[in-house]
Amino acid sequence: MKKIAFIILLGLVGLNSYSQGIVSGIVSSNEGPLPGASVYLEGTYDGTSTNSNGEFSFRTSKTGIVILKVSFLGFEPFSKELNLSGTPVKLEIQLKETFNQLNAVTITAGTFEAGDKKRSNILTPLDMVTTAGAVGDVYGALQTLPGTTTNGESGKLFVKGGDSEESQTFIDGSLVYAPYSSAAPNMSVRGRFNPFMFKGTIFSTGGYSAEYGQALSSVLLLNTNDMPTEDKLDISIMSVGLGVAGTKLWKTGAATATFSYNDLSPYMWVVPQNYNWVKYPSNAEGAFSLRQKTGKKGMFKLYSSYTNSRYTINQEDLNHEGKFYDYALSNDNYFLNASLKSSIGQKWNIASAASFTYNKDDVGYDTISFNKLLKGAHIKNVFTNFYSDMITFHVGAEFFTKTYSQKYRTSLNSLTSKYTNNTISAFAEAEIYLSTKFVTRLGTRFEYSDYLQKANLVPRISMAYKVSKSGQFSLAYGWFYQDPTDDYLLYTSQLGYERADHYTLSYQASRNDRTFRAEIYYKKYKNLAKMNDEAFYLPSSYSNSGYGYAKGIDIFWRDKKSIKNGDYWISYSYIDTKRNYRNYPTEVVPGFASKHNFAAVYKHWFGGLRSYASANFKYSSPRVYNNPNSVVFNGEHTKPYRSVDVSWSFLLRQNVIIYAAVTNVFGFKQGYGNSYASIPDTQGVYRSAPITAGADRFYLIACFITLSRKGEANQVDKIE
Repeated sequence: MKKIAFIILLGLVGLNSYSQGIVSGIVSSNEGPLPGASVYLEGTYDGTSTNSNGEFSFRTSKTGIVILKVSFLGFEPFSKELNLSGTPVKLEIQLKETFNQLNAVTITAGTFEAGDKKRSNILTPLDMVTTAGAVGDVYGALQTLPGTTTNGESGKLFVKGGDSEESQTFIDGSLVYAPYSSAAPNMSVRGRFNPFMFKGTIFSTGGYSAEYGQALSSVLLLNTNDMPTEDKLDISIMSVGLGVAGTKLWKTGAATATFSYNDLSPYMWVVPQNYNWVKYPSNAEGAFSLRQKTGKKGMFKLYSSYTNSRYTINQEDLNHEGKFYDYALSNDNYFLNASLKSSIGQKWNIASAASFTYNKDDVGYDTISFNKLLKGAHIKNVFTNFYSDMITFHVGAEFFTKTYSQKYRTSLNSLTSKYTNNTISAFAEAEIYLSTKFVTRLGTRFEYSDYLQKANLVPRISMAYKVSKSGQFSLAYGWFYQDPTDDYLLYTSQLGYERADHYTLSYQASRNDRTFRAEIYYKKYKNLAKMNDEAFYLPSSYSNSGYGYAKGIDIFWRDKKSIKNGDYWISYSYIDTKRNYRNYPTEVVPGFASKHNFAAVYKHWFGGLRSYASANFKYSSPRVYNNPNSVVFNGEHTKPYRSVDVSWSFLLRQNVIIYAAVTNVFGFKQGYGNSYASIPDTQGVYRSAPITAGADRFYLIACFITLSRKGEANQVDKIE
């Protein structure tokens, strides 16, 4: 009896084993096999995990219709209906990566981002203030990036064959009408805002979003700091001036007040200058900022500043041999900026911004006085709808108003010119992710000017495709319009918008703290404003008959990995550009463009010395300029621009930083061409004088002290 029962048991076991089916296969993605994926039948314990080759195999006694489930972190769940009959089933399963914008492709064509939370950083905010040679100027630091050309006699941004007036600056979304300091002709300016104000920077050299207009070449988007972390008092003692800033926090907000005074008299008494100063440059600035949280996610920001600067310089009157005159400049600038970001429900965000600029220059030279006044305001609202994880809509509207006037007075008469332009604009844009590898941004922008009585409607298209974990291609195309220069609009309202069409293709790869970027571009200029030989005050003297092009290639390489405690980047730009605009008689290379531009920046942390050192080398090939004594327009060439700059920051104590910097260490003689008389002498020759830098070198020594409760805070973000 026992023997019979044992035989029956063996039979049942054998029958059960025979009735079990085998389910096997491989689980993979576009990148290859996925080891460790979970594979199982829904509602059962039958299943397994894939091996190192993505393979799996398990037995099941289930028959009929069952659901096979596959899951793996970072990928979309997979389900498949199987009809099991006891026979082996072999499958090939490919999982799709779960969409996550943090890991998805980003559009980089024409754009350099500097923000701590950006995955594809090119420069960080700290880089903006620790680059030797920038001397604390945002625009100076940006001139180490490809696509820019250094004009030492200007100091402004010249981007991809574009004039400096073709670049616009926005702070927290609103326009800055006067981003640079004022200066006499052929003297360099600086940006008005200290880099330590900003937590992030987006520098777009072309193909930018439909949200931004009135810029033919580039936009610089500066985002101010959020809430400070503690009460503190910052004291700055520099070889050119003094500064103090105090911050007070409360539960939901904070306020900061700053004051600085710079007087270059002591410095210029010691360091030789190339200019004949009568009154050395000085300026006083006061600023106030407010941060206030609104609700769970909202933030209100307010920034207000007032600056007064002045100097007097003695210059030769080239129209009268042996005659000199004093050129006196006084500038008053007031700037107000406010922004509010908040959410509306679960799917909508709103960002509102407003700014006001008042900028007045009072100039006196010889028996002439000349005054320029600019008053501008900008109001903007942007609504963002997060339709889904893969689709985002942006819509917005804005209003610009600008009044610009000039008063020109001599001992015999006076002339006043003034115009006001109001512009309304609206834009709509959709950012669509078809996968984590492909994204496209489609947008359009509308503008109408009541002064020009002209409107425009433009397309903006950009996209990016991820070809590997570290590399991607980006493409951008769009039309970009801008008002003609203020000096023309003072005398005519019959001009139309200037236009530039952008075509940009870039490749960027980032891996192991190394970034490589290459970009090619083409810009076609249309309807550029021109002035003929008639009197400047006649409306008929102006037209939109100008045109031109700019094309080139930009190369960028940054490496934070290869050298311990070291960090360097190298940039190179090749620019081929010509244009016929303003008073040009034909299409020629413009005087602000260099064909070759190179920059190399190196930074190193010396732990034992508690020091951070920076050095950079910049080179720009000779530019052209016009000699009215020559029959060839823009036929002369400047000297090449060369400069080696160094800086050293020493952490004396946790809250005390000693800083020193030298620009143009080797004293290269910078030559920016010649300036010429407006009328010929008795021999029919236009007299000239060389345009040079204010000094061969610039030295800065500073001490930054921070007083706080814990004594651990410092001004490392302010160095340089």
